[in-house]
Amino acid sequence: MPRTIPIPRAAILTLLALSGPAAAQAGKAEAPIPGATLALMAQKGVTAASPVLFRAYKKESEIEVWKKGPSGYVFIKTFPICRWSGQLGPKRKSGDRQTPEGFYTVPQRQMNPNSHYYLSFDVGYPNAYDRAHGGTGSAVMVHGICSPMGCFAMTNGTVGEIYAIARDALNGGQAAFQFQSYPFRMTAENMARHRTDPNIAFWRELKAGSDRFEASREELQVSVVAGRYAFAPSRDPVIEAAVTTRRAVEEARITALAEAGEPAVRTTYSDGGQNAFWAAYTARGGAVGDISRPEALAFAGQEVVVVPGHRAARPVPESVWAAWAAPDSVLSPRWMAGFVPSYLRAADPFAALTARLPARYGDGLPSWLATGLGGPLTGRPNLSGPVPELLASAESL
Repeated sequence: MPRTIPIPRAAILTLLALSGPAAAQAGKAEAPIPGATLALMAQKGVTAASPVLFRAYKKESEIEVWKKGPSGYVFIKTFPICRWSGQLGPKRKSGDRQTPEGFYTVPQRQMNPNSHYYLSFDVGYPNAYDRAHGGTGSAVMVHGICSPMGCFAMTNGTVGEIYAIARDALNGGQAAFQFQSYPFRMTAENMARHRTDPNIAFWRELKAGSDRFEASREELQVSVVAGRYAFAPSRDPVIEAAVTTRRAVEEARITALAEAGEPAVRTTYSDGGQNAFWAAYTARGGAVGDISRPEALAFAGQEVVVVPGHRAARPVPESVWAAWAAPDSVLSPRWMAGFVPSYLRAADPFAALTARLPARYGDGLPSWLATGLGGPLTGRPNLSGPVPELLASAESL
């Protein structure tokens, strides 16, 4: 029988003390992606090993997860940011508490399973653009613990899932993943509202990249030319044409919104912001750990109107102008001069450039006229007879 060698109790406690934290650290770094998230991936035709891309929005305090599928990147889910610091705008120097904006690359070496902030990865600030503009600083991370100093601070549970998603993509063969960081969702409405902000020229560069990704669903091939972001064109001419169209439509939308009376604002923060989900959660007594400068959150996202807006004339509803246009209406001579009906004054005049075109001539007619062409309409002249035949002839042209 082999001889049992007793181990002193003190030695056992010492071994546990040394191995416990390391084992726990390794455990959280290797935790699997939750089943519900894997199910979302499967619905979009991707797997845990598929390449990943992240998109962050400071004003909305969100980080999106995108995975590469057979036809390009597809949206998977959104994580609420627990805390970010600074103001809208890029990070320029070490210690300015600014959370960066731009396009960053994260290889395996920037993943940190032994982070003091539960788990983390370094987004790669400063990149080539930041350095071209004199940017200084380092160790800007997506990390756990709701306390940022120029970082994207998540809760521990949230960063654990983000870390697992990034880890499995890198283990699946992706050399590095892209991290896109924006001041806000790069819509025409947001760009028009912030058109007088000192950072607007920089944000237009970011929007060019955002529009390209939205139209192509391809990872951005980013470079810096003469101190500005530049993006390589798609190899697919059809996709590149879609990018060009989107860029033109978005620029036209921004201009139209400004001309229509959209106010110009500047959004200010005491020191960064927090997603509304976590604000509501903590207000109900939920625990997310220590939140840095919680008093500053009361003054987050204050909009200062720089250029007051004005209301554009609203389209008259079809039911109203149809009554005006009736042959027996006494309002017709007074109200119809120079009038443009609502169905010709779409809320978005540029939607036709990207929306499905009418397949038939009759699709472009107002509803009351299209109905009348098919037979009697209460309160309207009977438009049956030869008119449907004329419409049918027009359909065949």
